[in-house]
Amino acid sequence: MAAKDRMAVLSAIMDQSIIPVFYHPDVELCKDVIQACANGGAKCVEFTNRGDFAAQVFLDVTRYFAKADPSVIMGVGSICDAPTAGLYIAYGAKFVVSPLTCVETAKLCNRRGIPYSPGCGSATEIGNAQELGCEIVKVFPGSSVGGPEFVKSILGPMPWTRMMPTGGVEPSEESLRKWFGAGIVACGVGSNLITKKMLDAKDFKGIEDNVRNTIALVKRIKAELAAK
Repeated sequence: MAAKDRMAVLSAIMDQSIIPVFYHPDVELCKDVIQACANGGAKCVEFTNRGDFAAQVFLDVTRYFAKADPSVIMGVGSICDAPTAGLYIAYGAKFVVSPLTCVETAKLCNRRGIPYSPGCGSATEIGNAQELGCEIVKVFPGSSVGGPEFVKSILGPMPWTRMMPTGGVEPSEESLRKWFGAGIVACGVGSNLITKKMLDAKDFKGIEDNVRNTIALVKRIKAELAAK
């Protein structure tokens, strides 16, 4: 995908449905993991803003993929303030995800044409985020705020809402069927998708296969739900 404007990125996130959430301090390992995700069909990857010098690692990774595989869409998560969001946008972030709703970050992302998904755990928080122009809200922590039942409860009175939970989503048919059956448009999955065992073994082919199989599973589930 050549274009990475706001609408193109949002469409890519919803089409992909499974967003790998990942961070590691080793730049080379990050490159290999993200390339494995991309090879498996997950071009959109959420890099977690955690750890010392995480922004520098992100810059090195985005600079690499700008040449090695421009189809990769790097986003950033765990952003709690506008200055940090601005730094990552300057370093190449194409979408921003937060555990909370930050008005200043929403304004900044709107000004730069960057999708912003703030963390929400109530109808009021979701409504406030929508007032700020957020097309997809992050349900966080997904399992703690009520899981799939929370999603169903929100979509009753607010059917226009697009939700992307993180936390409590597993890459299994049982978990994914519950969440997508409830009405989410995408979900973030971290260590359940890119496991510590795979990272320790540097099993990048295993990561690629895991991502590919999970995306295929979600597409099948969504097709079955649409056919009902």
